[in-house]
Amino acid sequence: MKKVLALILAVMMVLSLAACGTATKTEEGKDTFTIGICQLVQHEALDAATKGFMDALKAEFGDKVTFLNENASGDVQTCTTIVNNFVNKKVDLILANATPALQAAANGTTTIPVLGTSITEYGTALGIKDFSGIVGGNVSGTSDLAPLDEQAAMITELFPEAKKVSILFCTSEANSDYQVKVIQKNLEEKGLTVEKCGFTDSNDVTTAATKAANADVIYIPTDNTAASCAATINGMIGDTPVIAGEEGICKNCGVATLSISYSDLGKTTGKMAAKILKGEAKIEEMKIEYAPAVKKFNKEKCEQLKIGVAALEEKGYVAIAK
Repeated sequence: MKKVLALILAVMMVLSLAACGTATKTEEGKDTFTIGICQLVQHEALDAATKGFMDALKAEFGDKVTFLNENASGDVQTCTTIVNNFVNKKVDLILANATPALQAAANGTTTIPVLGTSITEYGTALGIKDFSGIVGGNVSGTSDLAPLDEQAAMITELFPEAKKVSILFCTSEANSDYQVKVIQKNLEEKGLTVEKCGFTDSNDVTTAATKAANADVIYIPTDNTAASCAATINGMIGDTPVIAGEEGICKNCGVATLSISYSDLGKTTGKMAAKILKGEAKIEEMKIEYAPAVKKFNKEKCEQLKIGVAALEEKGYVAIAK
């Protein structure tokens, strides 16, 4: 009887040790994850970034990753509410899609990893002076910034007779303000007159767009509010050509753009997230990553304005897919 009891105790100890080993493995190396996604507003570029991010993580983890996908519908305060909800639920990582979402996430937690995407310039977004490319702490991510000097060069390349350029942008977006300053300086150095046509939100975009049309060319930076209002802008600018900071705006109201693929940007962000979740990288050491930019044109708009498509293709521009 004593031998039987000893054998039972020995088996129980083995099972207990095995259970402890499993618990330790789960605690130190989780294989199921919950990710909170806070997207500022619904439009083509941000939607593509979110989808690319999710696709990359599904490819890595399959059904072991769960997404809490929330859209703030353009309301900055709602971003804060969404992030606070993620913090309360103790998600494993937060994707902040667009600058106000990133600002809300950075203010909402110092412990949960936060990856931004569709952010133009992290130093401007987070108030970091002399930004070095690494945010530090619990924040990193990807930038949608295409080379602004090359975008300015597109204006003089495609419209060499232009004398005046209007810059149409949302004044409440910090990253738009950054782009406007850089583009304005660059264009003025080329001898062009620049007029800034700002709007605070979608309610006054019509007035600003009408004003912007009184120029030879309009430039619209990578701007979430402008992107969500691109169809409205198109209806107000008449035959004034638009050079856009990103493909979604160009597709709706522009002639040409030097733009990145937001789907690829999202996938890059997703791969960064996978490294963090698997313990292969420390977020505080991760540099901001970028996507390559491509010259693209809106064939329908070019034909409408009698801008030679063949000439654009010779210059290396690629038609935007419908």
